[in-house]
Amino acid sequence: MAEITHRTVKTHGIHLHLAEAGQGPLVLLLHGWPESWYSWRHQLSALADAGYHAVAPDVRGYGQSDKPQEIEAYSMKHLLGDFVGLLDALGEKTAVVVGHDWGAAMAWTCAALHPDRFRAVVGMSVPHMGRTPLPPTQLFKHVFGEKWFYILYFQEPGVAEAEFEADIPKSVRLILAGVPSFDPQSPLVQARKPGDGFLTGVAAPETLPSWLTEEDIAYFAKELEGSGFRSGLNRYRNMDRDWAELPELATVKIEQPALFIIGEKDPGRAFAPIDPMKALVPNLQEPLVIPGAGHWIQQERAEEVNAALLAFLKALPA
Repeated sequence: MAEITHRTVKTHGIHLHLAEAGQGPLVLLLHGWPESWYSWRHQLSALADAGYHAVAPDVRGYGQSDKPQEIEAYSMKHLLGDFVGLLDALGEKTAVVVGHDWGAAMAWTCAALHPDRFRAVVGMSVPHMGRTPLPPTQLFKHVFGEKWFYILYFQEPGVAEAEFEADIPKSVRLILAGVPSFDPQSPLVQARKPGDGFLTGVAAPETLPSWLTEEDIAYFAKELEGSGFRSGLNRYRNMDRDWAELPELATVKIEQPALFIIGEKDPGRAFAPIDPMKALVPNLQEPLVIPGAGHWIQQERAEEVNAALLAFLKALPA
């Protein structure tokens, strides 16, 4: 099994911490909220063993990467600058970009707006959304009305941070292994009232799922104790800014080869349907829905995800 090594590089005016393994064509792995490079621990060595240079950064604001204070520093434009700059720092003209959760949104947008740098794209758990007809928070208010919805709860700076940072190891355990608070169809979520939090009513599981260990929770918690939750939450606070700054996402097509992987039981399926993206991603393979899997797909079902990733990569033009 290939060794995972670590270093820090400067890109786009900030420093990004990288975990990497292997040599060969570059595969860039982008994590989501509230994680770190460690989300890809099962993919890095598998990709390296298959002849690829796998690189998983801590996205700005996470882990050992720089953490700018300004909310606007976490706009999609800034993030794309980081990743294009990372290719430059690595001396690479192109990469295959792979993302999960917010990392998937970043990956789709990299492919849409920088097709000369990203030759193929894989999204996990979050489909390509294009551009919504209204700014996202307005749309969510229209859809959910007075009902509790986690993205709207995240908008007020300091509120969710205080909840999560009161006991970070417990928060990590509940977010990764508890009833998902991003599931608007969950009775627990539907019972929430204004003023309730992301963890309101969520009980700690008696036993962890088979894919998650105490060591895993401890690693994620340690990274979040160093970074706090503010930076990751600031990504949500830029959704309307992204809508205003990137109007081209309404029409631009992702022409590169593309793959989408999602768990059958991923709560996001309730408000982020797969089919609409097919018009904007004409070379999308048939989406892979993994039976019984939830949201944390590349950790939950590492072998199946790795097999799908490698099959997709091997089929790409040289």
